[in-house]
Amino acid sequence: MVLLAWSQAGFARGLPDFTGLVEENAGAVVNISTTSAPATGNTRFHGLPFDERQLDQLPEFFQEFFRGPQSPFGGAPGNSQPTRSMGSGFIVSADGYVLTNNHVVEGADEIIVRLNDRRELPATLVGTDPRSDMAVLKIENGDDLPVVKTGRSKDLKVGEWVFAIGSPFGFDYTVTAGIVSALGRSLPSENYVPFIQTDVAINPGNSGGPLFNLDGEVIGINSQIYTRSGGFMGVSFAIPIDDAMSVFRQIRDKGAVSRGWLGVLIQEVNRDLAESFGLKRPRGALIAEVMDGSPAEAGGLQSGDIVLEYDGDDIQLSSDLPPMVGRTPVGETARLTVLRGGKEIALDVEIGQLPDERGAQQSVPSGGGSSSTAPLGLTVEPLPSDLADSIGVPGGVLVAGVGKGPAYDAGIRTRDVITEINRKAVSSVADFRKVIKTLPEGRAVSVRVVRQGRAIYLVMKP
Repeated sequence: MVLLAWSQAGFARGLPDFTGLVEENAGAVVNISTTSAPATGNTRFHGLPFDERQLDQLPEFFQEFFRGPQSPFGGAPGNSQPTRSMGSGFIVSADGYVLTNNHVVEGADEIIVRLNDRRELPATLVGTDPRSDMAVLKIENGDDLPVVKTGRSKDLKVGEWVFAIGSPFGFDYTVTAGIVSALGRSLPSENYVPFIQTDVAINPGNSGGPLFNLDGEVIGINSQIYTRSGGFMGVSFAIPIDDAMSVFRQIRDKGAVSRGWLGVLIQEVNRDLAESFGLKRPRGALIAEVMDGSPAEAGGLQSGDIVLEYDGDDIQLSSDLPPMVGRTPVGETARLTVLRGGKEIALDVEIGQLPDERGAQQSVPSGGGSSSTAPLGLTVEPLPSDLADSIGVPGGVLVAGVGKGPAYDAGIRTRDVITEINRKAVSSVADFRKVIKTLPEGRAVSVRVVRQGRAIYLVMKP
């Protein structure tokens, strides 16, 4: 019993005490409430990351709270009352600039910022960046405003303690704590933000609030949660403050955000692809397609290149590359180390500006030939020139049929267009026949296919 008591006391002494940190920093955290005109036919609660079906899964108390007339979010969907939204934010400058999430203030006609000293001040929307889900507000007629300290998210370590202050479900100044679960997470909805993953309890209303380290510095903006119920399930994501402050400065100074652009489509390098390209282990970002007229094309990048380093930083996962490129100032030259033909080469690429919309890709029609059935269980035929034009490839062969065999096992399907096998270009049926005769038996080889206009690499073992 003595040993048990000693171990419990030691465990308690090892836990951080957040009381002083909360007292020092709560003043600069704000509650943000918005009002907007009702949207006809709206089936989703404005500002909340759950719909009617997910709301049904919440405890009865919260269902009544959100559906009732007292709801700060405007009651049930589809009513004629103004829509209200609630979230969090924090003050980053003494003259009243506030950072929050774009989805907290999106479509708002009125924005009110409430401080923890009960002051309620109107705020104007300076600008937003939907790609990073960020918004910058400016408090009107504010004086003597507290300001947070900002840290450096690049110094974060997995496993260190962090805590959040926000207004989940409208409960002001709620404090939750946890640890950093992972760094550099890429989410399907956003490729240009390397999210911080934590197990800090984040719920509707926490969005836009600060994530602090144990030095009392903001190192992230709480933005998203992974949930099947509409509530917290142990996985939450925050925008790194390094990226957030870059967005803030651009919006404040220029009114808009510009990001670096390379102009490539990339995919993950798995074990089989690594083997086929001669890598000892999976790493890097495999370039499946280089866009016409892009900085990548001008810089000499080619499909089939594997980007291993970007300006001296290793690329372990393909998701590492987009945030690095996005943070690079437009017009600056970046040095890329790529694997091509089994050798590492260095290329200098001048980074362009990420366009809002990508134009259609130019292409060159391909020639003809006769169909061919290969021992791979694959039947191919000449690529029609109109199809080549529509998908933007200068040549290749069209898969007419796939039977049981290495091609089917690799994932090749009818109507795929094969443009490359084992790093050798395939522009015609004759090229296809020539290449497959030289394929090594029992060793993984890469196959580049274009499917529904998108290029991908598959791995085939003849």
